[in-house]
Amino acid sequence: MTQGRTIETDVPARLDRLPWARWHWTVLAGLGAVWILDGLEVTVVGVIGPRLTDEAGGLGLTDSQVGLAAAIYVIGACLGALGFGHLTDRFGRKKLFLLTLALYLVATVATAFSFNPYWFYACRFLTGAGIGGEYAAINSAIDELIPARVRGRVDVVINGSFWIGTTIAAALSIPILNGDLIPENLGWRAMFALGAVLGLGILVVRRTVPESPRWLFIHGREDEAERVVRGIEESVRAETGRDLPEPDRRIRVRQRGAIGFGEIAHTALKRYPRRTVLGLSLFVGQAFLYNAVYFTYALVLAKFFGVPSGDVGYYLIPIGLGNFFGAFLLSRLFDTIGRRPMIAGSYILSGVLLIGTGLLFQAGVLSATTLTACWFAVFFFASAGASAAYLTVSEIFPMETRAMAIAAFYAVGTGLGGVIGPALFGRLVETGELGAVAAGYFLGAGLMIAAGIVEIFLGVEAARRSLEDIARPLSAEDHSPATKT
Repeated sequence: MTQGRTIETDVPARLDRLPWARWHWTVLAGLGAVWILDGLEVTVVGVIGPRLTDEAGGLGLTDSQVGLAAAIYVIGACLGALGFGHLTDRFGRKKLFLLTLALYLVATVATAFSFNPYWFYACRFLTGAGIGGEYAAINSAIDELIPARVRGRVDVVINGSFWIGTTIAAALSIPILNGDLIPENLGWRAMFALGAVLGLGILVVRRTVPESPRWLFIHGREDEAERVVRGIEESVRAETGRDLPEPDRRIRVRQRGAIGFGEIAHTALKRYPRRTVLGLSLFVGQAFLYNAVYFTYALVLAKFFGVPSGDVGYYLIPIGLGNFFGAFLLSRLFDTIGRRPMIAGSYILSGVLLIGTGLLFQAGVLSATTLTACWFAVFFFASAGASAAYLTVSEIFPMETRAMAIAAFYAVGTGLGGVIGPALFGRLVETGELGAVAAGYFLGAGLMIAAGIVEIFLGVEAARRSLEDIARPLSAEDHSPATKT
């Protein structure tokens, strides 16, 4: 490409004014289904936790080692997000969302063949790296292809589809882990193999998804961007039978290659410091809550309520459904009521409900069933807010840094909340003390409420706005001033 060449384009406006069509569903199926995989992975480790601690299960891990494996998975996801996030901004969305899915497939199959704790840890790390890389590549690609007027609801539902994966894993765990259908030392291995089968299906669909035209025109490939958009428009016209309105705006940009880490840091810390605080707060809160609870919930059921490992799925299914339906039913409000009230409300309300759950748990008045009902209520609201955290950091930073911004906030927030959470909760469960586990719940509630308060004061209203209006590309700043908030 020719560095520094200035062009004028209407590509963003043309993508934003498209009516919803079957083509958009193809994009969502090929890209958004990764969250089903992530939900599957997280829940598999949760439901097989008691089986992994059983000598007959094949590995004989302790409760703390199960928590450590969860933390290693999260570390891999954080490092994968950072490394692949940088490559996504440098080499494009499509190359990376194919590469990261391939890494996931290889690593999750290898996990099924684990023969000692160290192999298991290594495979969990690599699986996490693949999933972490997916976050950056997929969120940036989806947000750059979906029309602005429905971007909020689509993104929240897609991120909420994580819970479809948890529900599938929980349901499949019941026949697979009970020892009747498959021997006990093979059942948990089969759970990982199922993830690979799903991933192969996603890979087939994903190959048809184009590169982001927004990324193409910034990186000196405006002719290719034009061909991609023209093909999308022709497909949408044919599917809907509608004429498309003329685009209402153009943007001037100076083309460039990938930017370095120094400029990325400057953009986050100097140009948008308030948005940086916002992103970190949202990610730390939801990462601690979800990773701590989901990686250790089976251990809580087994330790405090005597629930057999083969029955854990019965309790995880309603929680997964509550999470998904919360994101699904509330998603439209993120585009109508707006980002700030919906994100703040969902974080704060879920935190308050979590405090109530912790108090009831500490008092010893809950059963496995009533604890599950409490979690259903907590996560109904928490899932919508947590899904919107990814939407937020994707929207509020310039296009040249979008994938890296998603990766950085995911890595830092999840590194603080998601690594500490599972390891801490594994220790708390080992104590066998109701009060110790309840204290962990109170900590998670405090982080969620604090994040909701930050959203009230620092949130950016992005509903129905073009990505370029929310945060103008760095390459457009020679021609239009950027908003510094």
